[in-house]
Amino acid sequence: MRRIASQQAPDGAPYTARKQRKNLRGKKGRVKRQKAAMFEKLRKTKYLLTENDENQLSVGFFEKVVRIARVHQEGLEDKVSKKGPAYRYPARPLLGFSATDQALIRDLLLHHLGRF
Repeated sequence: MRRIASQQAPDGAPYTARKQRKNLRGKKGRVKRQKAAMFEKLRKTKYLLTENDENQLSVGFFEKVVRIARVHQEGLEDKVSKKGPAYRYPARPLLGFSATDQALIRDLLLHHLGRF
């Protein structure tokens, strides 16, 4: 969740920046605001689903969040709004393992297997 909040991919690379809006000034002098951080709701633990049994563990998103997360994870095309135009989103990996995470998992597995 910290990586999503800091707008970084699992490998530490920053997310591709959002496309800037062209006209942020609305009617009668009002200025529209563009949200500062992406995935504010996605990074809350209430949207994460974990399942496990004696052989496996899986972590992912659930309900409507799955579509949004998948589009950004894989860089797919989706509609901007319900009746809006389609847009190809750049890949912004939300879930994954960094090189440090992979090394830690490998070391833990080797340590565990070495006990047998």
